[in-house]
Amino acid sequence: MRLTSLTDFSLRMLIHLAVQPQGRATIAEVARAYAISEAHLMKVAHQLGQAGLVRTLRGRGGGLALARDAAGISAGEVVRRMEPDLDLVPCLAGGSCAITPACLLKHRLAEARAAFLAVLDATSLAELAAPATALRGLLGLSEPA
Repeated sequence: MRLTSLTDFSLRMLIHLAVQPQGRATIAEVARAYAISEAHLMKVAHQLGQAGLVRTLRGRGGGLALARDAAGISAGEVVRRMEPDLDLVPCLAGGSCAITPACLLKHRLAEARAAFLAVLDATSLAELAAPATALRGLLGLSEPA
């Protein structure tokens, strides 16, 4: 299974916001920290906002902030929201093939997808942001006062 860049960037943006000492960041700051296009991150921020995961703050000192506590956001929720298609093969989406009546592969792939998502569901954003000091250093962020 391979996740899209949109999902990858979404998780990275959320981690950045979770370790941000001020609790907020601009798209430009996140783009600079990860060397990602601002245009891509604008799309990510929009979708995360629609999902209720980030909120926008207008005016001086504005930017993006987590809309919920990091402990209440699971990686699985983010992946499900951002991934357009988690069906590993067409038959998982209702497609058929010649061996459908006797196929065991479809069921194993469905189990594998469920196990993958179960691990992500059990992983909170707070856990991903736990090495906050190291992450802030790698992202070029200051330590909280």
